[in-house]
Amino acid sequence: MDFSGRELSEALSIRKLISFHYFEYAKGFTFDGEAHDFWELLYVDKGEVEVRAGERTHLLKAGMVIFHQPGEFHAVRVGAAHKPPNLIVMAWACESPHLNRLAGKIAALGNEERNLLSLLLQEGFRTYKPPFDDPYAHGLSLREDAPFAGEQALKSFLTLLLIRLIRNECRDEEAAPDKRKLTSARQEKAEQRIVRLAIAYMKDNLSEALTLDDLCREVHLGRSQLKRIFRTHMAQGALDCFKRLKIEEAKTMIREELYNFSEIAAKLGYASLHYFSRDFKRAVGMSPSEYAKSTQARIGVRGQSEMLP
Repeated sequence: MDFSGRELSEALSIRKLISFHYFEYAKGFTFDGEAHDFWELLYVDKGEVEVRAGERTHLLKAGMVIFHQPGEFHAVRVGAAHKPPNLIVMAWACESPHLNRLAGKIAALGNEERNLLSLLLQEGFRTYKPPFDDPYAHGLSLREDAPFAGEQALKSFLTLLLIRLIRNECRDEEAAPDKRKLTSARQEKAEQRIVRLAIAYMKDNLSEALTLDDLCREVHLGRSQLKRIFRTHMAQGALDCFKRLKIEEAKTMIREELYNFSEIAAKLGYASLHYFSRDFKRAVGMSPSEYAKSTQARIGVRGQSEMLP
């Protein structure tokens, strides 16, 4: 009997991670741009940002990703009319020609791709030391308490994400899926639509104290079904999602500097500043005032003359 086995092939081999960032930019931020000999992706987690890629400029909104190939000049700008963005930016070295399918690609990530990106982000936060929010700092240092095989896990999640996106590019060349797959795809699409409707309703009612029953009436579903759909597609409960949206809106309002903390609390339906501050600190890890100072520090880290257009 032959037990020699088969050596596993690798279509993509990521040999080095160059940078790992999560930015929360305020209005007026500008990164003048750069070009380098490795790949980079930028994903808009929230808000919107203007991205220059080569000779073209694009406005990217939440849920969209862009890939910069080696040698491509790229820059970002948050204009006065833009909603302050949260951005994931990662760069890596890989010589595989298959990545050329993603060169200059702009796409909206699907649910599975967003899940992979979320796992990748979590692994990076647990594996590397901060800061993650300085656009001029690219060094990566391991945390003393980094999890076992953290870098390998991160590499695996990034590789899987790239494989899925390349497969998506090739999907028109593949045979049509069977009826079962079509049915599953329709169901997933319908459930994603329900999630979008529920989240849109939440965003329109951030000043209210919505209940699960309110959401069920809005999307015409029972409690158990809505719970399952949110756990499947958002990895959290519907009301947890609503609270997160409130906190994210609070962070944006703090960065826009149009209202004081009491006014923000009132606009987001909190009974008092105390409850708002408590929820904010639980979610963000710092008080609203500490967050405001950290955002201002981020703007001024290189001096106003360098950060503003």
